[in-house]
Amino acid sequence: MSNDTFDVIVIGGGHAGAEAAAAAARFGAKTALVTHKLSTIGEMSCNPAIGGLGKGHLVREVDALDGVMGRAADRGGIQFRMLNRSKGPAVRGPRTQADRRLYREAVQSILREYENLTLIEDGVEDLIVEPTADGKGRVGGVIGQSGRSWRAGAVVVTTGTFLKGLIHIGEKRIPAGRVGEAPAIGLSDRLYGLGLQMGRLKTGTPARLKASTIDWSGLEMQEADAEPIPFSFLNDRITVPQIACGITWTSAEVHAVIGDNLHKSAVYSGAIAGRGPRYCPSIEDKVKRFADRDKHQIFLEPEGLDDDTVYPNGISTSLPEDVQEAFIRKIHGLERVEIKRFGYAIEYDYVDPRELTPDLGVKRLPGLYLAGQINGTTGYEEAAGQGLVAGLNAARFAAGSDPYILDRSRAYIGVMIDDLVTRGVSEPYRMFTSRAEYRLTLRADNADQRLTEEGVKAGVVGSHRREMFHVKRSSIDAARGRLEAMTLTPNEARGHDIKINQDGKRRNALELMAYDGVDFAKMRAIWPELSDVTPQVAEQMEIEAQYAGYLDRQEADIIAFRRDEDMRLPVDLDYRLIGGLSNEAKDKLSSVRPATLGQAARIEGMTPGAITAVLGYLRRSAKKADKAVSGAAQG
Repeated sequence: MSNDTFDVIVIGGGHAGAEAAAAAARFGAKTALVTHKLSTIGEMSCNPAIGGLGKGHLVREVDALDGVMGRAADRGGIQFRMLNRSKGPAVRGPRTQADRRLYREAVQSILREYENLTLIEDGVEDLIVEPTADGKGRVGGVIGQSGRSWRAGAVVVTTGTFLKGLIHIGEKRIPAGRVGEAPAIGLSDRLYGLGLQMGRLKTGTPARLKASTIDWSGLEMQEADAEPIPFSFLNDRITVPQIACGITWTSAEVHAVIGDNLHKSAVYSGAIAGRGPRYCPSIEDKVKRFADRDKHQIFLEPEGLDDDTVYPNGISTSLPEDVQEAFIRKIHGLERVEIKRFGYAIEYDYVDPRELTPDLGVKRLPGLYLAGQINGTTGYEEAAGQGLVAGLNAARFAAGSDPYILDRSRAYIGVMIDDLVTRGVSEPYRMFTSRAEYRLTLRADNADQRLTEEGVKAGVVGSHRREMFHVKRSSIDAARGRLEAMTLTPNEARGHDIKINQDGKRRNALELMAYDGVDFAKMRAIWPELSDVTPQVAEQMEIEAQYAGYLDRQEADIIAFRRDEDMRLPVDLDYRLIGGLSNEAKDKLSSVRPATLGQAARIEGMTPGAITAVLGYLRRSAKKADKAVSGAAQG
């Protein structure tokens, strides 16, 4: 046994665990991260890539709040690409293929910089639950598989696919959290014992291929961007060497092999009960669900600069090993490939996220927080965003501070958490830009302007980032002021080949950049004194000018949204007493226990009439309370 005591203990060394531990430590909490193997902290269990559409927004937001992922991706990224570059800034997605070793080393290096963070190698078998006066209990620490125990004011569970994890390869069943690592059994039993609603989900991974045995000569190659754009707002350039990825395709012949053996797949044999991610299907799912398509794209992604392993993105599978070998070797370029490790599906326990409050705390056990795949999400980026919020709130809980809650209008992280705790999941949740109502405001490029100052107030942003942000914000404010002071008449504008209405009205440089074909370079040509504005600030001015009218309208929508979002609902509100609510509405409201009227309105199936009934009841209750207070004062 151990007498070690911490403010916060984080269970799990994946992306959610790393961000949770770092956030708690930045807040100033004495923190411990407990994981099976210290050497696998920051391990990329599946696809060695960070970011993408929607996901890249999450990474930028994590970075704006001084998280780990963006900095680690910049140190380990070997193929940076800006997706949707030809489209508007709101839907552009930064992405990088990563060197597994460099990324893992970067995560571990960053975590070791925190003096108040202790790394402990042990599995966690159980939670310590302390009795409380109300009989509900509260978390008091953890018990390791070694028999050691650690006390804590709050605990964050980020177990990924380890809760009763079970690997499937054809008919093979291997208990594991990931290849070569034991699952967490006791901890899963403890969560079930708390009475939490739980279920099973699955995810999968493809085989790993030996790069030197691939015939690259006939394949299309995808190069990295010529000028890589970093994830972290702390960096202005990428120094890691960049590589190309190969592109190949499945074929009718490949599909025939898979189709003939579907009954051997763990997914289709009935061996797996959990649902998988709809937007990242296995190759069996693709062949079955899209039978009209004669080919599917595969990206051959090197796993490192000095690693002879390739990740074939697009052919995740749980077919038997001999079938995998048969269909892979019918793919163009892979006819003689050597398979280093076969693909598999993994099934694991998760907790219905409607069991959580918007700060990711467990309703039934104060002091316990959950983040990552345990909440029904998929992806490193989704896990990182949750981990940061859960770690910060665990630290704030242990310190007796109010929770930090991001709403939907402030961040994609807020959109994700609200979706989870309000609607729950029926399949692994993945972030898309389409999930955000205010995506013109919630862009990847302005994540620091939206969140860093807020993070400073919440206690999660360190002094270095705070100082760098203040310098950047001052530069943006100064550039905006200069542009607003520079004006042209319509005639003067026409002399510079800028076509605007000849109405005699002077327009400033920001207004001029809202016109098609007018960018900052054009302004610099007219006013050479703008040559000292950095490219990053110039880009912000262009985006601000292009979106000005839309952003004004969206800001009005956000103000309306916050009126409902700011109306708090009593934790102990008895929905059975509210007239005008259907039994279904009463059951849903009682189950979710929404924190605000806005969250109540987003519960699946909730009608405007039901929300009106709740609002009316609250107003009547408030009036009665005011009358009672007034009567008592007069008496």
